[in-house]
Amino acid sequence: MWAELRADTLAPQTVYQAFATSIRRLVTGFGLALLIGTPIGLLMGLFKRVENFLHDFVVVGLAMPSLVWALLAAMWFGFVEQSSIITVVLASVTFVIINVAEGVRAVPKDLVDMGKAYGASDVHRVRHIVFPSLMPFFFASLRYGLANGWKGLVLAEVWASTSGAGWTIRFWYDAHRAQGVIGYALFFMIFALLVERLVFGRLSRWVFRWRPSAREQLARRPDGTVEEGLLEMESAETDLNKETSGQH
Repeated sequence: MWAELRADTLAPQTVYQAFATSIRRLVTGFGLALLIGTPIGLLMGLFKRVENFLHDFVVVGLAMPSLVWALLAAMWFGFVEQSSIITVVLASVTFVIINVAEGVRAVPKDLVDMGKAYGASDVHRVRHIVFPSLMPFFFASLRYGLANGWKGLVLAEVWASTSGAGWTIRFWYDAHRAQGVIGYALFFMIFALLVERLVFGRLSRWVFRWRPSAREQLARRPDGTVEEGLLEMESAETDLNKETSGQH
């Protein structure tokens, strides 16, 4: 792995070139999956007829292994970049659809009725009621959809590509270099952790910044006072820490 990071490699591509190619395909494919899956999920959540019509197709898409999509894309389009992108779309779009649909169905009915009572338009109800309630489910679709799309991309690059991180794994496998295969597998893990920490973690904190923290929720009193509750909780934490340190 250190040799790969120093670009001292026997592979046709360095680790930077391989991951740059794969990330470009992943972003393109998953972006298309979001553009396709989000409106379909909204329609399935809002209209029962749409949900009844598309439900079985979504279930079949969820059950289909990513390897099958990769092999079908290779047979349909050949060893071109479009095969990898289409595999990402097919492997992740159903996760987006099902999570968005479930999020729409989970919107509190009281809030929707209140919006109607105050004369809010359909656009305003979707913007200010549906979308905020949908955000936890949307983030779940981002995480699971991106993870499944990433796995589908690697399989597509192994079987239907001549570049990318997945293809480099195939190169090391054909060269009987186990250290190359294991090294790139660890690179995949590091990449997943970086995406979770640097992208999803920060984006989640920004999107849900309006939510009160757990500390504020526990400390808040029915009459609206917060400071007294905070002092009591801090005192309890101090006593607990003293007891724990005394036991040690």
